Amino acid sequence: MFTLYILILLSLVVGVTGYVIFIYSSKKKQFDDIEAPKYRMLDDDDENIK
Repeated sequence: MFTLYILILLSLVVGVTGYVIFIYSSKKKQFDDIEAPKYRMLDDDDENIK
């Protein structure tokens, strides 16, 4: 029974830690624009080269 309490506590700690990391990364604007990076590689940077 003691092991069950440890596993429950450990799963709560892991869940809360994941939630805190997600909130932190959301506050730091990590998930603002998820579409632009996949189109950035298609941009032509060679326009000024002659």
